[in-house]
Amino acid sequence: MDPSPILAIAFAMAAILGGNALEGGHFSALVVPTAFMIVVGGTVGATWLASTNAELKACAKLTKRAVFVGHSDRNRLLEDMVKVSNVARREGMLAVENLLGEVQDDFLKRGLRMLVDGSSGDDVRRVLEPEVELEEHHGTNAAKVWETAGGYCPTVGILGAVLGLIHVMSNLDKPELLGAGIAVAFIGTVYGVGFANLLFMPLGNRLKKIVGHDAETRNMVMLGVAGIAAGINARQIEEMLGPFAGHHADHGKQAAA
Repeated sequence: MDPSPILAIAFAMAAILGGNALEGGHFSALVVPTAFMIVVGGTVGATWLASTNAELKACAKLTKRAVFVGHSDRNRLLEDMVKVSNVARREGMLAVENLLGEVQDDFLKRGLRMLVDGSSGDDVRRVLEPEVELEEHHGTNAAKVWETAGGYCPTVGILGAVLGLIHVMSNLDKPELLGAGIAVAFIGTVYGVGFANLLFMPLGNRLKKIVGHDAETRNMVMLGVAGIAAGINARQIEEMLGPFAGHHADHGKQAAA
């Protein structure tokens, strides 16, 4: 589990609430259920209307992964491909079938299964490359769901503020209520701007980066599978795919030594 998303949100909330407290504000003044209902409900409705059901489902799945899992483990992938390369060179491609149960990544497992079944490296790339592009396209659209919410949220917050001011205007004959009423009205704007810039837009950006990282990882797998099909030895596989797993710096240090 990657704790950074939760820590980042907690840090942002603590900074804002702490600053509000230093200014003499009270947390209870920021808790206005009606403003929350208007902003969140309006934003959810607008985002729902702007997105397809498939995008919403994919966004929920991708968000869960972004918060609780993070990026895929490229080092594990590299280790698996190096191991498979060794076995393929020593015992032949059919022996790789015995290793498939140890491979955790489904995409790599599919590519290796195709090699075991007699496909060439070019055949594997021809089959898997369109899938990578399609997954990246769908993943980007899923990530944009949060960006869409971030675009609507501030405007809905202004709507909430206007509705609050309309209520305030109806109490002009009660001056003692005006100050508190205006303050509550602007809470809608705080919610709208806050949710958009502290949660929705950053989360959308994070999801897009995970989608891009996944696409790079899939390309890494296709290069590795093509190398295994071509009979490249394990050391060459590691040198070719090492940069994907961040091993280039280590190689540079060894060369310098």
